[in-house]
Amino acid sequence: QVQLVESGGGSVQAGGSLRLSCVASTYTGSRVCMAWFRQVAGKEREGVAAINPDGNTNYAESVKGRFIISRNNVKKTLFLVMNDLKVEDSALYYCAATPLRISTMTLRRIDPYKYWGQGTQVTVYS
Repeated sequence: QVQLVESGGGSVQAGGSLRLSCVASTYTGSRVCMAWFRQVAGKEREGVAAINPDGNTNYAESVKGRFIISRNNVKKTLFLVMNDLKVEDSALYYCAATPLRISTMTLRRIDPYKYWGQGTQVTVYS
């Protein structure tokens, strides 16, 4: 069983930045795909950014050029740097991981992800 623990959420003014972290408390191995999803109450969970073991990434159009996903396999940590935050970025952000091999184009699909964190809240105010 893999446990994922997110941190780094908070409240920030529009235009500001936050960095989310996700630590895998048990060994996941470097050959896992990892991703950040977000969800607003009453809406479906959406894939924000994802990264495969080779470092290939996939971003939602709404965050391209503003968010950067990265991973440190030695420290078993996934990051999401969020710049130029907008009010519409406000959501509960989840970290997810899967041992399945996923094509880069479909990295942000929710179906393949088996392990999920509890989420960290991001609130952007104007």
